Amino acid sequence: MVSTKVSRRRFVAGTAVASTALVAAPFVRSANAAGKLSIGFWDHWVPGANKATTDLVKEWADKEKVEVTIDYITSQGNKLLLTTAAESQAKSGHDVLAFSTWLPSRYAEQLVPMNDIVEPLIKANGAVNGTVEYLGKVGGKWLAVPATVGSQIKGPCSRIDYLKKYAGIDIQAMYPAGAPPKAENWNLDTFIKAAEACHKGGNPFGIGLGTTSDNVDAAGAFFHAFGAMLVDAKGNITVKSDPVRQAMEYYKRLMAFLPPDVPSWDDASNNKFLVSGQGSLIMNPPSAWAVAKRDAPQVAEQLWTHGFPVGPKGRYAPFLPFFWGVWNFSKNQAAAKSLLTFLSQASSAEKMVVASGGYDLPAFANLTTFKVWAEEAPPKGTLYHYPNPHNHQTLSIAAAPAPHKIAEQIYTQAIQTQMVVRYAKGEAMEKTLDWAAGELEGFSRN
Repeated sequence: MVSTKVSRRRFVAGTAVASTALVAAPFVRSANAAGKLSIGFWDHWVPGANKATTDLVKEWADKEKVEVTIDYITSQGNKLLLTTAAESQAKSGHDVLAFSTWLPSRYAEQLVPMNDIVEPLIKANGAVNGTVEYLGKVGGKWLAVPATVGSQIKGPCSRIDYLKKYAGIDIQAMYPAGAPPKAENWNLDTFIKAAEACHKGGNPFGIGLGTTSDNVDAAGAFFHAFGAMLVDAKGNITVKSDPVRQAMEYYKRLMAFLPPDVPSWDDASNNKFLVSGQGSLIMNPPSAWAVAKRDAPQVAEQLWTHGFPVGPKGRYAPFLPFFWGVWNFSKNQAAAKSLLTFLSQASSAEKMVVASGGYDLPAFANLTTFKVWAEEAPPKGTLYHYPNPHNHQTLSIAAAPAPHKIAEQIYTQAIQTQMVVRYAKGEAMEKTLDWAAGELEGFSRN
């Protein structure tokens, strides 16, 4: 039996679907894979996406004779974050819980190692990207299983017509549906020239510089493109470096062609800017496109999701993974591992991706070519390059490769966007770098 509830107290009925073969089955149908299991999943914003997950859990539960309870917990108001903290402190709660980006390392000492699940999955589904390994694997130990649901790339989503009209760029030719990118000339110089042209045309790029996730993720990709690290992998503060200065100079130039209020933008601002018809480009997963498809179809028909411009040190795209973890105080760890193995199969992942309209991204290399991304429309093929099927860019996260305890603070305190805004508003470069160094020293002491 599967019972489900969500933060909005909505009940989602589960129905059985076709059986899926498992990669690794040491925990399937064992004596311990029975009894009860409590799950806390992220409450998806896409209508119907939760039901696909519920159906898969029900299929597994019916086969394994496990009584399952599912809570869909919203991330709005930090409810998922607060739930995680409360369960950690109480040492009681869900057996399986969704962990966002930085949380596996934060709760490393309380999570059941998942090498026996993840390593066979990698053999079957291909390697995970470096950001997933950086966030989910510490000291050779996988802390959680990379989740399909909620994982996303925040790459450029552009107006086909505006880029042609103002900048002379055919983004569909550069990133053709069903074929590898032809993006050799899509570099930071081309990008800033296009930003200037669209700004002059009255439809600027919409790249926020506030303190929320979308803003920080975009800044992180630009910094990585210059090889600009604030703190290196050993914890050394490296903010006073030429690559950081180059990234800052570039961003100051770019900011002149962005809307003047971008320092105050939150995660909804860029979406609204694009859907309203004002913007030529934003950095986001297909959420803005999905809203436009519903509310402004004339805008959706002109949107194309594609890769990031290449910089001196490479082409990077912001990637934010979710994970599924099992508390070490869980009373049914065998069943939990069995379920996570089932949910990580290619067939299960594809059902979740389809239900999300292509928003969700499996972390494994061989699971980036599902038909949904090639077939979603309008226009057809608009999401083809979203999952990085040709591996032409490095999936990254802001603040890497710093040690997790420092990197998480850099990220959540939005140090990079704050640096950019301070410098762009007239503060001397060295004064900005001194401020950042002081913040980073405080993070290192903590």
